[in-house]
Amino acid sequence: MRKPRQLLPGARYHVIARINRGEFLFRNEKFKELFLAILRRAKRKYRFAIETFCVMDSHVHLIIRPATGESLSRIMQWILSVFAQHYNRIHNLFGHVWCGRFKSYILHTDQQRLKAHAYIARNPVAAKMVPSICSYQYSAVSLILAGDFSLVERPPTEILLMYHALDSDPSLIAMAALWPETIEK
Repeated sequence: MRKPRQLLPGARYHVIARINRGEFLFRNEKFKELFLAILRRAKRKYRFAIETFCVMDSHVHLIIRPATGESLSRIMQWILSVFAQHYNRIHNLFGHVWCGRFKSYILHTDQQRLKAHAYIARNPVAAKMVPSICSYQYSAVSLILAGDFSLVERPPTEILLMYHALDSDPSLIAMAALWPETIEK
């Protein structure tokens, strides 16, 4: 029997969804674009804020905050199932695209929130996909540092300053990798 998902009204969640079998499905930029288009559609369908996101080759990270009365599970089920339907239709496939349920962790404190933002922002650099966090176009950081808040909400000053610091000093990326994860076991 699976453990019930921890939910808390008004909470921020670090959400992780992994592609089935660890495949690099998102290596094709067309599918990264498709995922972002579906996120935009979800924002029109449901009431929730996206603080940050990063679409990696085999998984996605989000920090989202559902509005009062909205369900994290319903939002994520819609996003992931609509993506899977489109992907399968494009490739004339059927079956699972995602590896089990998405994982979600409540960010209870400002410190957990800051660490989750740093962890998500540094993912593409740690994976050696790009040299700096702002050069990865499938991350909220590139949008935020460009002043584009069409998909994500404007971050508080301390997160914005952290993004600028991580972008300007690559040694901080390595230090961020040493920070304990925000994920509660």
